[in-house]
Amino acid sequence: MGKLIRLELFNFKSYKGHHTLLFGDSYFTSIIGPNGSGKSNSMDAISFVLGIKSSHLRSSQLRDLVYRGRVMKTSKIQDDGTAAPATNGHVNGYQDGEEDESSQRASRNDPKTAWVMAVYEDDAGDEQRWKRSITSNGSSEYRINDRQVTAQQYNEALEAENILIKARNFLVFQGDVEAIASQSPQDLTRLIEQISGSLEYKAEYERLKAEAEQANENQNFQLHRRRGINSEIKQYQEQKKEAENFQKKTDEKDEAVITHILWKLYHFQRVMDESSAQIHDHQENLKEFRRNVEAFEKKLEQARKEQAKVGREVGKIERNIKEKEKSIEDKENSLVPIDEKIAQSTRDMAVLRKRIEDVSKDRDAQKASIQKLEKDLATVEKARQQFEKQWAETLKKQGKELSEADRKEYNALQAEAMKKSSDNRAKLATLQRQLKGDEATTNSLKGKIDTFEAAIDKLQGEVDSLEDRRKASQEAADQIKRDLDTKKQKFTHLQSERIRINHHRTELDEKLSGVKRELEDAEGSQRQDNKEAKTRSMINDLKRIYPGVRGRVGELCRPKQKKFDEAVATALGREFDAVVVDTEKTAMDCVQYLKDQRFPPMTFIPLDNIKVSTPNSAIKGLHGVRLTIETIDFDRSLERAIAYACGGSVVCDSLDIAKDTVYNKKIQVKAVTLQGAVVNKTGTMTGGRLPNKGGKRRFQQQDVENLEKKAEMYVNELKKLPLENSLAAEEKDLQKEINGLELRFREQQNELKAFGQNLKSKQKELDHLERQLGEYEPKYTEKAAELESTRTTVAKFEKAISDVEDKIFAGFCKRLGYENIRAYEAQQGSLEQEAAQKRQDFEVQKQRIQSNITWESSQYEATNERLKTMQATLMRSEKGVAVYEKEKSDIEEAQGRDQEELDNLLDTLEEVKADHAEKSKRVAEAKADLQKRSKDIDARLKEISNLEATVQKNSAGKLALLRRCKLEQIQIPLAAGSLDDIPNEDVLLRQDQDAMDIDGEEDAEADILEAAMDDYGIEIDFDKLDEEFKNPDDEEVEDKLQEKISSLTAELEKLNPNMRAIERLESVKSRLESTEKDFEDSRAALKAARDAFVQVKDKRFELFNKAFMHIQEQITHVYKDLTRSDAYPLGGQAYLDIEEDTDTPYLSGIKYHAMPPLKRFRDMEHLSGGEKTMAALALLFAIHSYQPSPFFVLDEVDAALDNANVEKIKKYIREHAGPGMQFIVISLKTGLFQDSESLIGVYRDQDVNSSKTLTLDLRKYV
Repeated sequence: MGKLIRLELFNFKSYKGHHTLLFGDSYFTSIIGPNGSGKSNSMDAISFVLGIKSSHLRSSQLRDLVYRGRVMKTSKIQDDGTAAPATNGHVNGYQDGEEDESSQRASRNDPKTAWVMAVYEDDAGDEQRWKRSITSNGSSEYRINDRQVTAQQYNEALEAENILIKARNFLVFQGDVEAIASQSPQDLTRLIEQISGSLEYKAEYERLKAEAEQANENQNFQLHRRRGINSEIKQYQEQKKEAENFQKKTDEKDEAVITHILWKLYHFQRVMDESSAQIHDHQENLKEFRRNVEAFEKKLEQARKEQAKVGREVGKIERNIKEKEKSIEDKENSLVPIDEKIAQSTRDMAVLRKRIEDVSKDRDAQKASIQKLEKDLATVEKARQQFEKQWAETLKKQGKELSEADRKEYNALQAEAMKKSSDNRAKLATLQRQLKGDEATTNSLKGKIDTFEAAIDKLQGEVDSLEDRRKASQEAADQIKRDLDTKKQKFTHLQSERIRINHHRTELDEKLSGVKRELEDAEGSQRQDNKEAKTRSMINDLKRIYPGVRGRVGELCRPKQKKFDEAVATALGREFDAVVVDTEKTAMDCVQYLKDQRFPPMTFIPLDNIKVSTPNSAIKGLHGVRLTIETIDFDRSLERAIAYACGGSVVCDSLDIAKDTVYNKKIQVKAVTLQGAVVNKTGTMTGGRLPNKGGKRRFQQQDVENLEKKAEMYVNELKKLPLENSLAAEEKDLQKEINGLELRFREQQNELKAFGQNLKSKQKELDHLERQLGEYEPKYTEKAAELESTRTTVAKFEKAISDVEDKIFAGFCKRLGYENIRAYEAQQGSLEQEAAQKRQDFEVQKQRIQSNITWESSQYEATNERLKTMQATLMRSEKGVAVYEKEKSDIEEAQGRDQEELDNLLDTLEEVKADHAEKSKRVAEAKADLQKRSKDIDARLKEISNLEATVQKNSAGKLALLRRCKLEQIQIPLAAGSLDDIPNEDVLLRQDQDAMDIDGEEDAEADILEAAMDDYGIEIDFDKLDEEFKNPDDEEVEDKLQEKISSLTAELEKLNPNMRAIERLESVKSRLESTEKDFEDSRAALKAARDAFVQVKDKRFELFNKAFMHIQEQITHVYKDLTRSDAYPLGGQAYLDIEEDTDTPYLSGIKYHAMPPLKRFRDMEHLSGGEKTMAALALLFAIHSYQPSPFFVLDEVDAALDNANVEKIKKYIREHAGPGMQFIVISLKTGLFQDSESLIGVYRDQDVNSSKTLTLDLRKYV
C-alpha cells in the first residue's frame, strides 16, 4: 500500500499563502504546536482534501474555510488558530464600529479562493496529486494530477486506494474517541454497517422486504377470494334447483290469484249494474217531488239573502266601532306627553316667578339705596351753599380797620421777619404743600375704604341670602332624592318579584311538563308491560298445549360476552321475538290457536323444514370479523333456528372494519358493529340504537298515582301565582312616578347649580373687594402716619418762625394791644382758613357719595337686565303652556266627538243586531217549512245515496283490483282495452267539490255515478270463470280460493329461493376464471419479490458478517496489545457480541465488552475515562484493520489518557507503523510525539497573521 508524502495548503483557514506539511518517508509523524497555532487546521486540511463535507470541519459553508486576514485587536485566538469575535461589542478595539485604515485594507485584500493538495505515492512508486479547491463563488473543484474531475470520479479514485469517505476509515476526529466509547449497541451496529458497506443495501433491503410482504398479503387475499368463489358456486348450484321448483309453484299461485280476482271483479260488476238500475228508478221519482218544493226553496233563499245583507251591515258597524275605539285610545295616549309637558312648564314657571320675585326685591333695594345716596348728595350740596352764605355775612360783621402807618409798619416788619426766617419759611412752604397732598391722598384712601366696606356689607348680605336659598333648595333636592330612592327600591323589588314569579312559573311549567312526560312514559310502559305479559302468557299457554313449542329466540340464546349484547340484538332484529317450534305442523296449530284467540300475529320458526342459507366463507380469517352465530351460546338442538335468525350476518369490532368488509372486500353480508351500527348487503347503513329489551323503568300503579298528585300540586301552585298583567300594571305606574321624580330632581339639581354659580360669582366679587380693602387699609395707615409726621414737622417750623416774628413784632403788637402777631393775623386770617377747611370737607363727602351712587347704579342696571331676561323667559313659558293647553283642548274635543260617534254606533249596532235576529228567525221558519216538505225527498235521496255508496264502494274495489293487477302485472283475461288506461288514483277523490256545488246537485250526482261506472274502455273476459264461481249465494267460494292461495304462498315462503341464482352462477364462474389468473399472478409476483429480497438480504448479511467476524477477531489482539505492559504481560480482554443471534444481525445491537488487566467484567459505562479511551481506540484500530487505508490520522486522541496509557498507545503505533500503515498524529503529550519518526511543528506568526510549519526528522538524532 502507498503512503502520504506531503500536504500542500494555500489560503486554507489560518494558513495564509502557500504552505507544505512534509511527511516524507516517515511512517510515524506527529504534528505539534501550542493551542491556537492552527495544528488542528492541518487535520481539517487532510479531511477536506479527502472529500469530507464542510459541516464536519467546524464550518457552515465552504467560504468559511478560506483564509481571512482581518483579526480584531480584542479577538481571542481559538485552538484552531482562527479568531474569535470580540466580546465587548467593539470591532478592532475602536468605538462605534470604527476601523483603522490597516484593517480596512486587510479586509479588501482577503483572498477569495483556497485549495489543499495531498501528494500520495502508490505501491508502484508513482505520485498522485489529489487537489480540492474552493472557488470564488464558494463551490468545490476537484483535480487529480492537475486534471479536473467530478466529485464522483474523485471519490472513486480515493476508494481505489481503499480510502473510504463515507466510512472515514482514515481519520479520527477530536472527540470521536469519547463518542465511540459512549455508543449504544444500535449505533455500533450502524458503524460496522458503514465500514462493511452493507449500509448501502439498507434502503433496497427495506423496499424489497415491504414489496415481499405486500405480495404475500396479496397472494393470501387472492387465495381467500378463490375459496370464497368456489363456495359461492356450490351455493348457487343448490339455489338453482330451488328456483326451478319455486317457479312452478309460483305459476300455480298466479293462476289461483287470477281466478280469485276474476271472481271478485265479476261480483263487483254485478252489484254495480243492479244498484245503477235502482238509482235510475229513484231519480225519476225524485224529479216529481222536487217540483213541489221549489216555492219553499225560493222563500228560503230570499230570507237568507236578507239575513246575509243585515249580517254584512253588522260586520261593517263592528269594524267602525273598533276603529273609533282605537282612535279614542290613540288620543288618550297622545294626551299623556302633553299633560307631562304642561306640568313640567308649570313647575318651571313657578320656580321662575319665585326667582323674579327675589330678583325684583334685590332691584328695589338697590334703587332705594341709590335714591338715599342722591338725597344725601343733595343735602351736602345744600349745606355747602348755606355755609358760603353764612361766611359772607361773618366777614362783614367781624372785620377791623387799620391806619395807613400801622399797615406800613406791619409790612416793614413783615419783610424783616420774612428775611430772617426765609429758610424756615421756604421749608415750611414745602412741608405745607406736602401736607396738603398727604391730606388729599389720605382723604381719598379713606373714601375708598368706606366705599369698599359698604359694598362688602351689601355683598355679604346677598351671599347670606343666596346661601339660605341654596340650603332650602338642597333640602328639597335631598327630599326628592329620598323619595326617588324609595320608589326605585320599590320598583326594583317589584321587578325582582316579577322575575322571581316568572322563574317560579317557568320552573313549575317545566316540572309539570316533566311529570306529564313521565305519565306518558308510565302509560306507554304499562301498555308495553301488558303486551309483554300477554305475550309471555300466550307462549306459556302454547308450551302447555303444544309440547313442540321451545320458546322465543331472545330467551333461547345469550351472547358469549357482554360486549356482544348490542350487536346480537341488532343482528337478530325482528327475529328476536320469533318462536321456535319443532315441526311445521306445530307452527300451523299455533297460528290457528292465535287466530282463535284473536291474538296479534307472531313469527314461528319450525326446526324440521326451515331453510338455512350457507354462511359466506369469505369472511373466515378476516381480522375483527366473526359470524353472529359464533358470538351466541345456545342449545345445539336449536342450531338451525338460531342460524336462520342470524341470517348469515357478521359482528365486526368497529365501523371501519364493517365498511371495509362490505365496501372494499365486496363481501355481501349484513355487518353489525359492537355499537349497533349496521352495514347492509346493499351498501346502505343504519345507525342509532335499538330499544333496550325490558330496559325501561317499570311503573307501578302507586307511581302513577304519585305522579298524578304531583301534577295536580303543580297546577294548584300555578293558579296561586299572581297574574303577570297586574304586576306589570303596578310596575308601569311606579315607573311613571319615578320618571316624574327624576325630572323634578334634575330641575332641583339645575337650580342648585344656578345658586352655586351665582353664589360663587358673589363670593368671588366679595373676595375681590376684601382683597382691595386689605390692600388700601395698609396704604391708608401708612399715609395717615406720614401725614401726622408732616404735621409735627410743620408745627416745629411754625414755632421757629413764630419765635422770630415775636421778637420783631413785639413792639408793634404791644402798641396795638395784641398778644402777638399771630393774634393780629388770626383776627384777620383764621376765618379764611376755617372756610377753606370747611369747603374741603364738603368736597370729600360729595366725592364719596358720588362714587357710591356710580357703583349702586351699575349693580341696579345688571339686576334690571337679569330681571328682564327672566320675565321674557316666563312669557315664553306662558305662551308654550297656552299652546299645550290649546292642543290638549283640541284633542279632548276630538275625543269627545269620537266618543259621541262611538255611542251612536253602539246604539245602531243594537238595532241592527235586533234586525239580524229577526231575519235569522225568518230563515229558520222558512227552513222548517222546507224541511217539512222535503221528508219524502230526503228519504229518496238517502236511498239514492246508499245505492251510490254501494256503487262507489264496489267501483273502488274493482278499480283497486285492476290497479293491483296493473302494478303487480297480474295478467287477467281482457276482451277489450288495456290495464295501462287505468288511472293511478281514484277519480272520485279528484272531484272538484266547489264545481259540484256550482253545477247543481243532480249534475254532481250524475257525474259521481258516471265516474263510478266508468270502466276506462276495459272489458273483462269472464268466460274463463267457472259457472260454480258465478253463483252469488255460495259464501264458501272465497274461503276455498283464499285457502288455495294461502297454501301455495306458505309453500313458496318455505322455499325462499334465490331467483337470480342461474344468472349469478354464470357470473361467478367467469369471476372464478379471472380470480384463478389473479391468484397465479400473485404467486409469481410473490416468488419474484422473495427471490429479490433474499438476494439483497444475503448480500447484506455477507458484507456485514464478513466485517463483524474480522473485527471480532481483531479486537481481542488489538486490545491485548494496547493494554499489555511489563506488569501485565497478558494485557486485557475485549470482545464483540450480537444481542440477538438471527440471520439479520444488522438489525440487532452489538455489545462491546472490555476487561482491563486484573479487573472483572464491566459494561463500558462503568469503566474509567482512560479505560474507555483505550477500549475505544482498540475498537477503532480493529475497525481500521478490516479495510485499512494507507494512512491513519489521529487528532489528539491521547487528551484524556495518563502517561502510562500514552506510553502504551505510542508503543502500539511504533510496532504497527511501517509500509502499509502510516500514522499521522496530532498531540500535545510529550510521551507520544517524542518517539515519533518525524515532527511537524505548527506555530503562529503574528507579524503576517498566519500559521506556519517546521518539519524535523527525529531519526537523525537516534
